[in-house]
Amino acid sequence: MKDQITHYPDYTGSSVAKQKFKITNWRNYNKALINRGSITFWLDDEAIQAWYESATPASRGRPQRYSDLAITTILVIKRVFRLTLRAAQGFIDSIFALMDVPLRCPDYTSVSKRAKSVNVSFKTPTRGEISHLVIDSTGLKVFGEGEWKVKKHGKDRSRIWRKLHLTVDASRHEIICADLSLNNVTDAEASPGLIRQTHRKIRSVAADGAYDTQRCHDERHCCKVSDEAAFCLIQRPYISKTLLTRRISPRGSP
Repeated sequence: MKDQITHYPDYTGSSVAKQKFKITNWRNYNKALINRGSITFWLDDEAIQAWYESATPASRGRPQRYSDLAITTILVIKRVFRLTLRAAQGFIDSIFALMDVPLRCPDYTSVSKRAKSVNVSFKTPTRGEISHLVIDSTGLKVFGEGEWKVKKHGKDRSRIWRKLHLTVDASRHEIICADLSLNNVTDAEASPGLIRQTHRKIRSVAADGAYDTQRCHDERHCCKVSDEAAFCLIQRPYISKTLLTRRISPRGSP
């Protein structure tokens, strides 16, 4: 998608200019948008065999008919497609009918009860060296006024915001660590704490111009990032004479 969109910086209107996007390859762009709605369902033999509970119950009472795999699968589909429990039951039953699979979806009441105690297996975090670490942040708006109050009296001028700071392993698409701070904490102030939380060897770090401060570069040296030119900064068009450009200017850009 990067080669399909041309970025045009806009320097008017505010101190932080917004970028405009002009699509230059409509055919591939439209195809990519269509593929977003493409859905493929595939059930292997192990999932079909494990849909119903086969283990002997350890306690007294009626044995469970459906396994934890079935309950978690329904909850995932419910979340992804934003369905209610009743709609998820009908959705999964129709998929089984179209695929001619001899399975039935659990009743929505059973899913509601089992969702509180089902055992969910989370992905085990990876270990070892991080080849490429990416740092960034995003804003989170805190809701607390209530829909009736906003509809009746409007929104207050002062909205509450929080900042979520993230570090991601670019090669594995895995969130390494996260911090939640007040909206007055800058990205550069939160960066050292994020890097220290990794407790792993880092080969390279990438961030945007908000992290181009002496403190961030000093933290990189303290954490012994292996690559000498590791702290690569994704420059924005409206940022000029930052620490990076001043450091490059004496010897020139490669």
